[in-house]
Amino acid sequence: MEAAIEKLAKRGPSASHIADWIRSQIRGNRLVPGQRLVEVDIIRQTGGSRFKVREAYQRLAAEGLLEIEEYRGARVRGASMDEVRQLYRARAALEALCAADFTRKASDEEIARLGEIARQMEECVESEQPQEFGKLNAEWHTLLMRGAGNAVIEDMVRRLNTPVHHLLFGTFYRGERLREAARDHRRILDAIEARNPDGAECEMRAHVENGLSFLSELDRAVHLED
Repeated sequence: MEAAIEKLAKRGPSASHIADWIRSQIRGNRLVPGQRLVEVDIIRQTGGSRFKVREAYQRLAAEGLLEIEEYRGARVRGASMDEVRQLYRARAALEALCAADFTRKASDEEIARLGEIARQMEECVESEQPQEFGKLNAEWHTLLMRGAGNAVIEDMVRRLNTPVHHLLFGTFYRGERLREAARDHRRILDAIEARNPDGAECEMRAHVENGLSFLSELDRAVHLED
């Protein structure tokens, strides 16, 4: 048994683990749109084999995160504004369903935890800590989706978020946008605490659509400057 475990360990990480690592680098802005992935560097940093790294590339290309060019390897794919709109519309529908299900299923302890994270985010707004706000925001949405008990939707939303994640810290997590997001979370939380699934669903949809409206306005402003 021990020999089998040791043999398995020597195989290194799976393609799925390597894909998760690359995905986390994209989310953390350590790999940015247009950047080429150097295969030997990925192998060195993950401990994976060339075969597993290439398999991970194929998986991420299927998700729309990478572009693979013959003889040139893989690079991080950007997202057009049209694609961002489509992604946000899908997110609005999926996360709204989760908000309603969370309201129906969540324990008092889970709701209390959601409220505590919302309070911490409000403190981040006042103390101007955008990076911490971003971490708490991810935790808040993850808790809500997991409490809804739908792992399929959670995975889909995670995949939908990644292609536009590089936009967030440069645009969302600053100034008045943070205040608006915190207010949105408070309205969602109020509906959840009232055990009003329809209200929670409506407020969550509005929250995601507000984010899209902000990005759309920003995009228009950038084009006007050009």
